[in-house]
Amino acid sequence: MASSSQHTLMRYFETLRHLKPGQVYHRIWFRLARPKPDLRAAPSRRPAAAQWSAPARRHPSMTGATSFRFLSEPASLDEAGWDDPARDKLWRYNLHYFDDLNAADASARAHWHGALIHRWIAENPPGKGTGWEPYPVSLRIVNWIKWLLAGNVPPPGMVDSLAVQTRWLMGRLEYHLLGNHLFANAKALVFAGLWFDGRQADSWRQTGFSILAREFDEQILPDGGQFELSPMYHALAVEDVLDLVNITAVFADALEPRLAPSADHWRHCAPLMLRWLAALSHPDGKISFFNDAAFGIAPNNHELAAYAGRLGLVPSPASPGPVFLEDSGYARLELGEAVLIADLAAIGPDYLPGHAHADTLSFELSLFGQRVIVNSGTSVYGTGAERQRQRGTPAHSTVNIAGENSSDVWSGFRVGRRAKISRRHVEFLPERQTATASHDGYRHRPGRPVHTRTIALDGQRLTIEDTISAPGGNPAEAVFHLHPDVSVQQDSEAHGTLTLPGGKRVNWQAEGGRARIAPSSWHPEFKARHTSNCLVLPLRGGKSRLWLNWGGDTAKGSKFRP
Repeated sequence: MASSSQHTLMRYFETLRHLKPGQVYHRIWFRLARPKPDLRAAPSRRPAAAQWSAPARRHPSMTGATSFRFLSEPASLDEAGWDDPARDKLWRYNLHYFDDLNAADASARAHWHGALIHRWIAENPPGKGTGWEPYPVSLRIVNWIKWLLAGNVPPPGMVDSLAVQTRWLMGRLEYHLLGNHLFANAKALVFAGLWFDGRQADSWRQTGFSILAREFDEQILPDGGQFELSPMYHALAVEDVLDLVNITAVFADALEPRLAPSADHWRHCAPLMLRWLAALSHPDGKISFFNDAAFGIAPNNHELAAYAGRLGLVPSPASPGPVFLEDSGYARLELGEAVLIADLAAIGPDYLPGHAHADTLSFELSLFGQRVIVNSGTSVYGTGAERQRQRGTPAHSTVNIAGENSSDVWSGFRVGRRAKISRRHVEFLPERQTATASHDGYRHRPGRPVHTRTIALDGQRLTIEDTISAPGGNPAEAVFHLHPDVSVQQDSEAHGTLTLPGGKRVNWQAEGGRARIAPSSWHPEFKARHTSNCLVLPLRGGKSRLWLNWGGDTAKGSKFRP
């Protein structure tokens, strides 16, 4: 057994060895650099060549002229200020985003918005505090420009502040993080570089386009998925791309010939990204929970599809049917009343796994339009114990060995050892759909065990078969987390019933060790916790099977034979 110091050294090695060399250099530079704000007056504004289309709408976050509700937590700006250390950093970030400027019914709050912008400028001196970190700067630049493009009149100082913020961002680009942060930086530069005119705006625009030329095809996979493999962050990426399509159409005459192909490429990719989002969503029209994912952060699917329609893009169908997203590694099985979404994927980009969970080979299931089997969701960020638990394998509907994690998620946004997928195969036949894959995330344990899961959907029955190679010394159990609205009954050690809202009943039967029902929780939004149950099935001799049947006599509650 490795000592604690050896374990720590190995964890750091496995975490750091995947970083790109530039990330290390830029992290040092970012910490040491001390840029000074450039307070010169703003460049002139560029006249629009076309009409701005209304963007996707979030739920309002302003509950009064100086009061807000973010992440299910209310607060007053007059009491908390702009940088209250008692608030989580993500809450403070949201305060500085200004998402409410473009939320539902924003025009009715325009007088609040103008006053809030004026107050932000007066109370957040350039370069000071959370509001001047590059990510909130990037989102705020975009939100302010969207608000102005909607026809609102800028309050005194707003236009000059936009220029100061953009100049500041040019010196604080997040090359040390890459991923969605750098993408947001580049998007903001494109927005400012198109909205403003002149040589400085040209520099902003060209820098933004140059970053996106490098990042877009790396971050958006050929099947349309965003490479962090989180449905929530994918939805945010869809919004980003639709916004870029929108702004480049409004200022199409400002695009040099070498930039126009990028705008065309974004427009071409947007429908594919919408299709991916639909494939990773349940029949209720909301996202599934793989990696960091929660409701209420990104615009919902309906809003994004409607936004695409206003831009003249063909929106994705409500259901794409069964599909294997091979580049991402997710499979959607859909047959009759069943929709199952399976994670046969890597945890995400090796150099950027901060939003990864140890959820390899987990799945989510809906029956009759109701979520039945779920993953934990995400209700907290940070580095606390609850964040660690929600990222861990036991919080997901998959197999864990000895309660350990299949990938070594740690410290809130770090991953050491990573599970690697092999032997992945998906098949869709008229009456039967299957998905199977293996992973080696427990290779550090005795015998280097490999977990293999086979999922089969046929007729009105689902079969989940799990095997662990080298079971000796590797006690394993399959955990199936149930949606809070699903009640579970156990009639014997291997049989029971699930009852869905509305009275639909699903028989379950298990083969392996003695099945049991255990308490669980579901976290569909930040700061939200719903008590639930899970069905736990130990693997006996390294094997287990679970059958679910919702056809024929199931409605009467009779047992069935697998």
